[in-house]
Amino acid sequence: MSRTRYNIRRGAVRYLSVLASLACALAGAPAALGQNAPAYDPPKTSWGVPDVQGIFSTASLTTMTRPPGASGLIISQEERDKLFNKNIYTRVHKEEDALSEAKLLTDANPDRAYNVFWMDPGADLGKINGQYRSSWIVEPANGQIPYIKSPSGRGTRPADAAAEEEFADLLSDNPEDRALPERCVWMGSMGPGPVLGNALYNNNFQIVQTPDNVVILSEMAHDVRVIAINATRNPVSIPKWGGDSIGHYEGNSLVVETMNVMPRQNSFISEKGKVTERFTRMSDGRVLYQYAVEDPTKYSQPWKGEMPLNISNGLYEYACHEGNYGMFNLLSGARAFEREGRKNGIRKQIFAGVPE
Repeated sequence: MSRTRYNIRRGAVRYLSVLASLACALAGAPAALGQNAPAYDPPKTSWGVPDVQGIFSTASLTTMTRPPGASGLIISQEERDKLFNKNIYTRVHKEEDALSEAKLLTDANPDRAYNVFWMDPGADLGKINGQYRSSWIVEPANGQIPYIKSPSGRGTRPADAAAEEEFADLLSDNPEDRALPERCVWMGSMGPGPVLGNALYNNNFQIVQTPDNVVILSEMAHDVRVIAINATRNPVSIPKWGGDSIGHYEGNSLVVETMNVMPRQNSFISEKGKVTERFTRMSDGRVLYQYAVEDPTKYSQPWKGEMPLNISNGLYEYACHEGNYGMFNLLSGARAFEREGRKNGIRKQIFAGVPE
């Protein structure tokens, strides 16, 4: 065989080989292109457990319960826009944005406890997996807390009662007559749980882990909940602020079971209830927080929720302490009402005068 014919034959074989390789590559391309990106590998602590530490914010216009008009849990951009414009915080901002700075910073409305300068509820509805959520509650399907109905047909008093309802029956004779948040003792449902939530401002939390404990520090009044890891629950333990929390790790999650919450905490559970929480890091900047609440004395069924904890720059100081000037002024105001023969009542607070 001449060298010319040999080279031609060798070139043909190489050409056919390249075509075959290309055909195989193209045949496998759809499967390769369809493969998911590598799964997120969450960090571990130096002692080998899932690391969920950090400073996080729950600030969001999404609330625990679903507002009227929402079609379901996951909503479209169009529906998000409608809920955003109807949100009370959005309307307060619009109202006060229209005012001059001089008027904004005055106390012209005696029923208004705060103006917008002090509000930091979040700038948008919350998202999970890139989808807008109308509520944090995922079960029941209606996004509402399933309170047991009384014989009159009304639900039992909500554990996170609004300030107007919660404070209306309180006396003002002594500091001990006032609610725990006013006394800076414990912030209840706005503190470190159980359950974590979001509010008007101070929505930051810090999570710190050690081999034996996990600590949740809330920005709101700097309340602290200590979670013992792999501990044995004492069946006769006295009630605690934040409850008796026992944690363990499952896969990439921290799981916490809490019982025996101090009755005066105005918690979501009674002495018969239990809250199970799960903290799972979704990315370097976000932890997914999930919870299940069980209490047959308060609810007709267990209920569940989930919300994102987004990385935050840091905690702000919350200089609240029992016996502060706010308490002195509140009691002095009550005495002034008494001297004038007026009844001491509660004002409409933050949203006074905002149109429905």
